[in-house]
Amino acid sequence: MCKTILLSLILIITSSSLLVGQTYFPTENWKKKGPEEIGIDEDKLQEIIDSAIIYEYEGPVDLEQAILKGFEREPFHKILGPVRERGGPAGMIIKNGYVIAEWGNVKRVDMTFSVTKSYLSTIAGLASDAHLIDNMDDSLKDYVWDGSFSGTHNSKITWDHLLTQSSDWSGQLWGGYDWNDRPPEEGDIDDWKFRELVEPGTVMEYNDVRVNLLAYSLLQVWRKPLPVILKEKIMDPIGASTTWRWHGYKNSWTTMDGLKMQSVSGGGHSGGGIFINTEDHARFGLLFLRNGNWDGKQLISKEWIQKATRASKAENSYGYMWWLPGERMPALSHNGYYAAGFGGNYIIIEPDKDLVIVLRWCDPSNTNKLLSMIHKAVGK
Repeated sequence: MCKTILLSLILIITSSSLLVGQTYFPTENWKKKGPEEIGIDEDKLQEIIDSAIIYEYEGPVDLEQAILKGFEREPFHKILGPVRERGGPAGMIIKNGYVIAEWGNVKRVDMTFSVTKSYLSTIAGLASDAHLIDNMDDSLKDYVWDGSFSGTHNSKITWDHLLTQSSDWSGQLWGGYDWNDRPPEEGDIDDWKFRELVEPGTVMEYNDVRVNLLAYSLLQVWRKPLPVILKEKIMDPIGASTTWRWHGYKNSWTTMDGLKMQSVSGGGHSGGGIFINTEDHARFGLLFLRNGNWDGKQLISKEWIQKATRASKAENSYGYMWWLPGERMPALSHNGYYAAGFGGNYIIIEPDKDLVIVLRWCDPSNTNKLLSMIHKAVGK
């Protein structure tokens, strides 16, 4: 009798373990589930889709015009990388790995601006996993030897500082000056130029010149173009399309081991960055939701994802180029995180609800409202 009960318990535990392990991953095409299969109210889901379309980003379709207008306070700002007209609102909601809602053209390749930063952070994670970077607290001067990290201030800068945008690096890269990127509301050029530098790691400041410096530094470590690394180690294994591109600037070329390579940009501030469709974003988001594991293969370590989505010392709502719960997105769950880019581009990851949400061209002022609607519709 005891043996029978014990055997039954083993079978139950084994069966439960197998069920937990049976996580769905999309192959070439995504599988879809209707609202009734997930236990979601169909009317609420339709309201979300209708709202996402209504909440379209109000900026111009001509993104060159939108970029120049958006950064017009920067006196020396130029478009240096590729730009293309944007599409209309698009998005996907992935629950338990299945598509439960989508709208717009999810196969259209569009600029994604600062969402690129979260892909760039992933390249750093891959370098850490491969032991090309020993420690995120290592000084960059020990990895990049061209003088970019020389001097009293810049020599203190670590990988952690660049990844958390708290380095206050001072200098020039590809014709862009750190002090000219998103200048303060008040003061003139001399005030920006000759400001007092803050201690690395103490103040988070969004700055694309310094993000591009991270991309350049990672190129020095990998000694291969970063798009090649992303394609081989992440995008191909997760079944992404071949339509995405990662661009730099027309002048961001360097010679590496005798070969000319382009250092890519971490956003679309001056053009460039990653151009990608909604479905590929969703696959990337699902990889992170699954802690770096794709159908049994660990593509990036769980430890890195935990590190990348941990609050930094300089800003508690920002990790390694992923945004965390805070004033910008109060509807986000306590352990949720997201990538965000100009014009309302988002990859939102909600581990507690097993959700990935991708939004394209969604008015940022309404994104939090839309996320609240999704939470109410999906429930636990």
